[in-house]
Amino acid sequence: MAIARHRFDALLRGAAFALGTVWAAVATAAPPEIAADKTKLDNGLEVILHEDHRTPIVTVNVWYHVGSKDEPAGKNGFAHLFEHLMFQGSKHVPEDAYFRMLERAGASDINGSTNTDRTNYFETVPPNQLELALWLESDRMGFLLEHVDQLTFAGQRDVVKNERRQRYENAPYGLALLHIREHLFPKAHPYNLLTIGTPQDLDAANLDDVKAFFRQWYVPSNASLVIAGDIDKTKAKALVDKYFGPLRGARTPPRRPVPDVRLTGQTRLEMSAQVELGRVYVSWPTPAFFTSADAELDMAAHVLSSGKTSRLYKRLVYDLQIAQDVSAYQGSLQLGSVFEIVATAAPGHTPDELLKVIDEEVAKLQAAPPDDAELQRAKTSVRAQAVFELERDASRADKLNQYNHFTGDPGYLAKDLEAHERVTLAQVKDAATKYLPLGKRVVTVVTPNKAAPVCGRLDKVLP
Repeated sequence: MAIARHRFDALLRGAAFALGTVWAAVATAAPPEIAADKTKLDNGLEVILHEDHRTPIVTVNVWYHVGSKDEPAGKNGFAHLFEHLMFQGSKHVPEDAYFRMLERAGASDINGSTNTDRTNYFETVPPNQLELALWLESDRMGFLLEHVDQLTFAGQRDVVKNERRQRYENAPYGLALLHIREHLFPKAHPYNLLTIGTPQDLDAANLDDVKAFFRQWYVPSNASLVIAGDIDKTKAKALVDKYFGPLRGARTPPRRPVPDVRLTGQTRLEMSAQVELGRVYVSWPTPAFFTSADAELDMAAHVLSSGKTSRLYKRLVYDLQIAQDVSAYQGSLQLGSVFEIVATAAPGHTPDELLKVIDEEVAKLQAAPPDDAELQRAKTSVRAQAVFELERDASRADKLNQYNHFTGDPGYLAKDLEAHERVTLAQVKDAATKYLPLGKRVVTVVTPNKAAPVCGRLDKVLP
């Protein structure tokens, strides 16, 4: 056993050296950037153009600045429902023809997604099919409601309900996130409910409700359009003017008020699930995306769990061998983020064993800053990930829209990386102390139980 462990140590050192060589090159390279021009149409649509001729493709990426945080009470799931409805057809596009038209034109990466803060749609096409992609996007932005009828609405509502069953109700540990959100954010907070929607609200929805939601939020003045890739910016802008310029803008309604998120103590959620291995989630509310503390907590998460030599992985998985996996991350969001540590127990071990070690490692980080090598590895990892993301045209397009949505500056990449580079050893310690208090958090323990549903059952809520 000692020989096997010695060999594994050698493999780890060799892998770390090889990876370190690659990442060192990334760390010393010039700061990456995504050059883009941003303008605004008279109807309020933001247009961001990124010209790059290295690959003969173009990505069209639209972000609507609406997510589940903008849903009124009793309408949970509307934003996600529209992600589905937008692909079903519009005034000039027949039912179920959207994907077919793009695929025949050689498109790829045709999809959309919804989260708490935004809804996006994207496709990558050959340069000579850019006009088709823009026409399709403009038609559903301007004329979706002239196609959506009761049959389309009811069908996609059933699809969304089925997606909830697959991803949450029939998935191992699937309802843990739901219960964590309910106890981490107060009931009036826009993040209290999941984006997927509740069956009750979806069943209670009617076609008029859905149309009203669309008219409020899916308007040019509440959207940003990125065109990235092998384009001529002048010609691309002319096509945008042609297809989006005539659409009417509208004033969006005021956003929901956001109550303070202040935990006064620890809440322990005890769940049971029909799973083989126990799991523990440790969750804290933390500052919003792109604040200084957001970058500091990113660094703390990397120190705790990024790579096989990280503190939590080394102790839980490698040294003690009581966990199958562990991750820590700063889940950055617009109105406030979530720092979460998740660990799955190895066979024969319990979630509380993992929690004890997690608490020890968080306490160590609060007592003393990480060493310089740990922080440098974290910074190099952040920079390397940013560089690798820029390789794909679709990733660059989405990153431009992400920065525009959250900061108003699509070229924010350099500032984002600079914010992470500025983080000091003391700031990592101070952020862990201030934002990850062991006595103010939500701890969720999932224990295997063959009589419980696979998604998990909430058995107890303990203060």
